[in-house]
Amino acid sequence: MLFKRQLSVLIILAAAAHAVSFHKTTGLEKRIDALLSAMTLEEKAGQLVQYSHPDLRNAEDRIREGRIGSLLNIPADAEKANRLQAVAVKESRLGIPILFGFDVIHGFRTVFPIPLAESCTWDTEMAEQNARIAAREAAACGVRWSFAPMVDVARDPRWGRIAEGAGEDPFLGAAFASARVKGFQGDSLSHPESVAACAKHFVAYGGAEGGRDYNTVDCSELTLRNCYLPPFRAAVDAGAATLMSAFNDLNGVPASANAFTLTTILRQEWGFEGFVVSDWNSIGELIPHGAAALPEEAGLLAIRAGVDMDMEGGVYDRHLAGLVRSGKLDSALVDLAVRRILRVKFALGLFDNPYTDPSLARSILSQSHLNQALESARRSIVLLKNEKDLLPLNKKASIAVVGPLADNRRGMLGSWSGRGSEKETVSVLEGIREKLGNSAAVYAKGCDVRGVSRDGFEEAMRAAGQADVVIAVLGESADMSGEAGSRSDLGLPGVQEDLLKALVETGTPVVLVLVNGRPLALPWAAEHVPAILETWQLGIQHGRAAADVLFGDANPSGKLTASFPRATGQVPIYYNHKNTGRPPRGQFRFGSTYIDCLPTPLFPFGFGLSYTAFAYAGLRLSAETILPSGSIEISAEVTNTGNRSGDEIVQLYMRDPAASVTRPVRELRGFQKIRLQPGETRTVQFTLGPNDLGLYNTRMEWVVEPGEFMVWIGQNSAEGLEGRFKVLE
Repeated sequence: MLFKRQLSVLIILAAAAHAVSFHKTTGLEKRIDALLSAMTLEEKAGQLVQYSHPDLRNAEDRIREGRIGSLLNIPADAEKANRLQAVAVKESRLGIPILFGFDVIHGFRTVFPIPLAESCTWDTEMAEQNARIAAREAAACGVRWSFAPMVDVARDPRWGRIAEGAGEDPFLGAAFASARVKGFQGDSLSHPESVAACAKHFVAYGGAEGGRDYNTVDCSELTLRNCYLPPFRAAVDAGAATLMSAFNDLNGVPASANAFTLTTILRQEWGFEGFVVSDWNSIGELIPHGAAALPEEAGLLAIRAGVDMDMEGGVYDRHLAGLVRSGKLDSALVDLAVRRILRVKFALGLFDNPYTDPSLARSILSQSHLNQALESARRSIVLLKNEKDLLPLNKKASIAVVGPLADNRRGMLGSWSGRGSEKETVSVLEGIREKLGNSAAVYAKGCDVRGVSRDGFEEAMRAAGQADVVIAVLGESADMSGEAGSRSDLGLPGVQEDLLKALVETGTPVVLVLVNGRPLALPWAAEHVPAILETWQLGIQHGRAAADVLFGDANPSGKLTASFPRATGQVPIYYNHKNTGRPPRGQFRFGSTYIDCLPTPLFPFGFGLSYTAFAYAGLRLSAETILPSGSIEISAEVTNTGNRSGDEIVQLYMRDPAASVTRPVRELRGFQKIRLQPGETRTVQFTLGPNDLGLYNTRMEWVVEPGEFMVWIGQNSAEGLEGRFKVLE
């Protein structure tokens, strides 16, 4: 009888396997109904369970028993993944395939720039291509689910996970969220080289108090909707198959037990039909949060709120069936969660083709992937200072390369570097020597990244004294940002600034090359070092990209997506802040400022220099007034006034200076990347409509209010050509 029941289910599943869609269809739901009717309560709970493979005992036995729906951190090997999958498909009672997940944050084997760096390209098409390559390589090893993109808005650079997202702006963050989801998932989730995206961490995780990871977030619903939710909405609109609930407490209710965000907003308002996975043990952590006293209470809170899968916590595994049998949990909620997970597995084509073709591995680290990584790395670099055009450097100059990160391959990969390898990574020193010749650059380490010893200073100063120019490669090690990488001080770690001062004192011109995962506070360097290049952590092609920019084979075009503070005490610092009733005014003491530091950032959002120069002129608005339902075109002329071709990222900002709720001093509402030859002029045009001009009022209604609006087109958030128009009653 049992065999006949199983066989009938499999026949139903196979009948229309080729018509699988992520969205609900009658045929799909019937197939899921058939599975649900055949499943025991323990098998249903099993679909809601995810464990990390290396840490799991008796994994194959648990798979046979139908007690695991997903595994993460499997070996990067298609054959090993297929062996585990075969246990699920051939040896479990119902043959439901396993979904293999992995943190594919900025590449799998071909490691791209960290997401914060990638966002400095302002090139969403490139971000989509990079995610597509990452998906292709991950899928080749059996991974069909990426725990990315991270779309948290981060206004506090002390928070280490700022490295994993697109910076401080919700508009730009939404654009990159959409692009990365599309890249991971491709045109069809069922394609063997597509992976399900997972937008994380839902929601407001980036607002952690004090910049301390996992910390409390307390924000108004207005801030939630204006700042933290837009990138998630963009990810959902782009078709993200899954979301991940966050670690943080949000307004007194932990995010992994928050029915308002997980059900009211995500499912009821936005119509999300995929599934939600908890972050690592975030259901179990409801107990130390103080939201639950016992694991079973935590599980009940999470599944009622809308968390469908328990990552690594074991709470659903141990308690869901008992909660249903005791009458505390409605079995319909369990069925709903299982349905959502099965829907994604069907969409991925796992029921039709659960195994990975090992021949797909031929794409891994292919030349086209390496070329894409190199171009992405070049475009991610931001030129922060270039006094007297010190850069680009003369290739015939005598070079001293100094610093603890100059010959450090691991530092180039950054946090969450997938299955990337140091052996496949090019350091800055290697990139320079590859370009100039092995003997062209003298190297001295100088000091360790976080060490306090100055024993290497003398060798570094000696090398500097014998060179025409010093390239000082300083910053953070790979483990100083990312998860649990919060810092209380945003200066250069250890004695690196002392090393930098010693190098400057030699009189040899110094180029500071920063390698880091977050904005740093560098007031001394900004004042005394003639050239500063922000290279971030660029992945396996870091050294080649840095050398290309240093010596002029590539013209830097990156623009900051997170403000650089003058001092750590300024943070959180972000361009789209409110004005207050007493904004800073010159020497006026009673303004919103500091007595010991300017209130402005050291380098503002949107800032970045080039080896050429651009001039803006001729701002035009298509109308002086528009209706609330209307739109307006804003344009300006941009001219390359320098002597070499270059890319410019033209930015549009707006402000609603008088509204029913106070608005930021500026808000990004458009950007375009253009390439201009010397002397070339181009007209760049933007359109603003109701989606751009509207706001959430005190009743949380999206409205366009009448009144005057201000607009700017310029090179960054701190300057630009200004215009005004009115929205009529």
